[in-house]
Amino acid sequence: MIRRRDFIVGLGSATVWPLGAMAQQPGRMRRVGGLVPGAEDQVRAQEVVAVVREGLQKLGWIEGRNVRIDYRFAADPDSVRSAAVELVGLGPDVLIANGGAALRAFQRATRTIPIVFSGVADPVANGFVTSAAHPGGNITGFASFDPTMSAKWLELLKEIAPRVTHAVFLHDPLNPITPGYWREMERSAPAFGVQVSAAPVTSVAEIERAMADIAREPNTGLVVAGSPAIIVNKKLVITLAARHRLPAVYPLRFYVSDGGLASYGINENEPHRNAASYVDRILKGEKPGDLPVQFATRFEVVINLKIAKALGLTIPETLLLRADEVIQ
Repeated sequence: MIRRRDFIVGLGSATVWPLGAMAQQPGRMRRVGGLVPGAEDQVRAQEVVAVVREGLQKLGWIEGRNVRIDYRFAADPDSVRSAAVELVGLGPDVLIANGGAALRAFQRATRTIPIVFSGVADPVANGFVTSAAHPGGNITGFASFDPTMSAKWLELLKEIAPRVTHAVFLHDPLNPITPGYWREMERSAPAFGVQVSAAPVTSVAEIERAMADIAREPNTGLVVAGSPAIIVNKKLVITLAARHRLPAVYPLRFYVSDGGLASYGINENEPHRNAASYVDRILKGEKPGDLPVQFATRFEVVINLKIAKALGLTIPETLLLRADEVIQ
């Protein structure tokens, strides 16, 4: 395996306090609440929490000493909403929203408690903030995708599987960013010589039915959008893509490490690590409305050669050379 990025591991209990901790002045215990869509036992969900905790610890916020961090995990929309209400009820100083679904739930639950989001697509278009430069209100954070990403996914699919003439966009219709993705994908498709169609899915049954339908057409590939509904069922999507021999491009690396073909997207941990810096600034007195929304600047290509071989695909050498990670 060729790796060109740092690997983030979960944190256990710290035995040595960082220098930042020594600089913290004694005071009342501060409280932070975080919401992660997904099951608590999912490796990725735990990695997100570990990254945030590590970031806060480096800034001097030590659990049990000067901060209490409460995380909740929720795998479906109803659970996300109830978890958000529960966390707001704890009276935290700051809330951390991982993804758009968590942020929407927090936004509905409070207009006063500061909220820092991470991994949210197009926060202005989705009505989370009025302006990226001057968010106003109680919300700010670190954005991930914008609609132009779908053109990049389509380009990567065509580069990996040149025979593809029809690309299907597997997406969650409840995700507010979906219309923007779809418009960009339709706009860019002629440049890549492909026709595109959309397959909206919100459940296991719909995913299974959509994948079976897609597989019936020759020279078809898959572009998978990022959303909680699909992330929760990512292993099913990956398994069905392999079973039906469908070349597929995903939005994040962890799809590929779990057996997907290829991905193009942000460094998965960057927005969560950065979120800790805004939590720190808010706990020290800054207002979320004065902290500009920041967008991802680093994007990674990850290729799984084992899956490519199983699909009978030969990855161009030029693509392998520019990939950030190649899984053998």
